[in-house]
Amino acid sequence: MENRRMWSHLGAAVASAVLAMAGVPSAAQASDIGHGPERGHGHDAKDVKRVLLISIDGLHEQDLARCVGANTCPNLAVLAQSGITYTEAHTPGLSDSFPGLAALVTGGSPKTAGLFYDVSYDRTLYAPSDANCTGKQGWNVVFDETTGIDAENGGALIHLNGGGAFNPQAIPHALVDGVCKPVYPHNYVKTNTIFEVVKQHMPNARTAWADKHAWGYDWVNGPSGHGVDDLARTEINSIDPATNSDYTDVYTHTEKFDDYHVQAILNEIDGKDSTGAASAAVPTVFGTNFQTLSVAQKAPVAKGGGYLDAAFTPGPQVSAAIAYADAAVGRMVAELKQRNLFSSTAIIVTAKHGQSPTDHTKLVKNGDTLTALLEANNYLDANGNFGQNATTSGNLNDGTGLVGTGFVQTDDVGLVWLRDRSQRDAVVATLKANLGCNAPGICADGPQAYILSGPALARRFGDPALGRTPDIVVQPNPGVIYSSSKKKDEEHGGNAPDDSHLGLLVSLPGIRHARTIAARVETTQVAPTILRLLDLKPGWLHAVEREGTQALPEFEGER
Repeated sequence: MENRRMWSHLGAAVASAVLAMAGVPSAAQASDIGHGPERGHGHDAKDVKRVLLISIDGLHEQDLARCVGANTCPNLAVLAQSGITYTEAHTPGLSDSFPGLAALVTGGSPKTAGLFYDVSYDRTLYAPSDANCTGKQGWNVVFDETTGIDAENGGALIHLNGGGAFNPQAIPHALVDGVCKPVYPHNYVKTNTIFEVVKQHMPNARTAWADKHAWGYDWVNGPSGHGVDDLARTEINSIDPATNSDYTDVYTHTEKFDDYHVQAILNEIDGKDSTGAASAAVPTVFGTNFQTLSVAQKAPVAKGGGYLDAAFTPGPQVSAAIAYADAAVGRMVAELKQRNLFSSTAIIVTAKHGQSPTDHTKLVKNGDTLTALLEANNYLDANGNFGQNATTSGNLNDGTGLVGTGFVQTDDVGLVWLRDRSQRDAVVATLKANLGCNAPGICADGPQAYILSGPALARRFGDPALGRTPDIVVQPNPGVIYSSSKKKDEEHGGNAPDDSHLGLLVSLPGIRHARTIAARVETTQVAPTILRLLDLKPGWLHAVEREGTQALPEFEGER
């Protein structure tokens, strides 16, 4: 159905492609030479029948522009030639993996999706051990590698699939209509996902996803718990028996982990499940996440990690990681062509988050000065006895964390849930009195730093009184990492330019000429775009409806 606002600003090449998607033939179709095995089949992009979503974690816009321009990522460059590149794509306020992926698959910011970090806090929840919901409220929720049953009682993460079940000690409880119920990750996300919408409104559609934590990412199923038909259970922090270490120790080892995801996608393209063991329909919406680039970016610059300068010149590890990701994308594209599926598949390449700082001269690692300041002033327990920092064994998710203590989560951002919410103004005053980088300062004294609380925070992230939203968000100067770790020189999670400005490419085989759009967009716009491509209503996503999220420019109208 024609949308005049959409057609009025489409370039000729893109208009031809969208006309073709709508079933209207164009003059250019007669000269279409096809791709690979589809050569001679004519222009096959009349209808997008499936969408492949790829998140290359850490992929900055500058990384994508540099490698495409230099042809050091030839497979991504080819996709760009038949696609639209958005040069001003940004995360919606926070850039941890949870809100980053939630933006892509729900169309919502943390305010609506309710995901601020994989390690967070909720004032309304009860401890995993409190099966009757009769004790204190306020639980430090940890949905990471320890969400799998391997981690029960502090156990070693010895299985790639996380042990094959949830760790019951990781699952808090909530009172729902007067009944005490467990809160699995899919119960924790507050809005539905593209996977649920596709399954609900497209008969016989199949969905699939593969990510870095086997059980923590259960939330992509959405509140129904069943949005993803084939959720590959792969755990990046599991111990590889070949090396006796997890897959994050060095980027070349992370490649092995990411290869599991590549194979899962290849299997799905070939009409099998992610394991390759059983026949299955090719998914309508499917995709995966790559970690190799993220690990290479975090690696110390002195050891070849990160970037060489402020111009995003990649160091050797980052160069190799981008080349790896590009080759992986190339394998997927080749398999789509081999199975005659390429001309009916839209491919979206982006990232959950970037990484900060790329300019090593801006790096500041004074330790977790924010948490130390809160403890020193008795806003949190002075000895660190809060949340799951105070489990009996010292291991996360063993069920013995403290309840009702408040919590602080830091990386290159600080999220503060106060023990006593009446102290908020006093806490903010203390923080503002210690903005400098010298101890006990929190290094938030620059023009790009800020402290959010009160109505300004509520407008952006939701009302903390409802339980999930932090009371205070501290964005330090770009380059600051609240850590003294010598293992990494970059991090993500906040809203610094380098971890929030991402690469974003939407490739459609029907588009014969590359197009670049410089208007600012948010990654929340990917989700409604996916539904537009499949001729579904973006408003079926609850977050899209609540936040008024638009599809990406060029995809606002119906097909």
